[in-house]
Amino acid sequence: MRLNTTLACVHHDPEGRLRTQAERALPVLWRTFATIVVRVTDVTPEAALAPLRQAGALISRAPSEGHLHLGRARREALRLGADAGASHVLFCDFDRILHWAEFHPAELVSVAGLIAAYDFTILGRTARAFDSHPRAQCDTEAIVNRVFARVSGQHWDVTAAARGASVRAARAILAGCPDETIGTDVSWPLFLQRTGGFALGAIDTEGLEYETADRFPAEVAAAGGLAAWMERIDADPREWALRLEIARLEVEAMMDR
Repeated sequence: MRLNTTLACVHHDPEGRLRTQAERALPVLWRTFATIVVRVTDVTPEAALAPLRQAGALISRAPSEGHLHLGRARREALRLGADAGASHVLFCDFDRILHWAEFHPAELVSVAGLIAAYDFTILGRTARAFDSHPRAQCDTEAIVNRVFARVSGQHWDVTAAARGASVRAARAILAGCPDETIGTDVSWPLFLQRTGGFALGAIDTEGLEYETADRFPAEVAAAGGLAAWMERIDADPREWALRLEIARLEVEAMMDR
């Protein structure tokens, strides 16, 4: 039975690598959510969107802002979700929700039903799911989570970029929290916490484990397996520089909010 919940996603897939996975996972998503809305970058090829269009998803195209200004895309996806008519919105990156639906579908259905208990639900990761990511991601995201705990008093995994929100909370964020950086991971819950009158909670999940490898099966195989492929990521200083910059922006987003 579909829930009174809209799935709202941001989607960036310039090489169209996620189309096949979308074809596999979309039946699970449509059995779970009342509506699916997706904010897609304009460099994502139309062919990659065919499964979404055929399924009746609402798609909004806009220029890619890159990782550091991802908040603009997230705000648009949240707005689309709030306007779709359901009581709650589950916001998630499209590649993450595809992985979740394909590999942990029962958990996804359960979590989608649980978000109605709060105005805003941080969807984080179990210790195993968190540690499934490359070290460059784990080590820098751990810093963000640690600072968030100091600022908010809540020991939550806030960096998985997945949230449940009531329409009331979503509209409050859109009206009062203008952050357009990737710092929305932290600025949205802090805004609601400091505003008051909203119930916030958190759920740790297995399904938000590392998903990026799903779109690179040939590369993973050529590297000799997932561990070896992730080791190459961690050996690249550019990956650490990107993750450190993201962490800096997220920490800055916790200042005076």
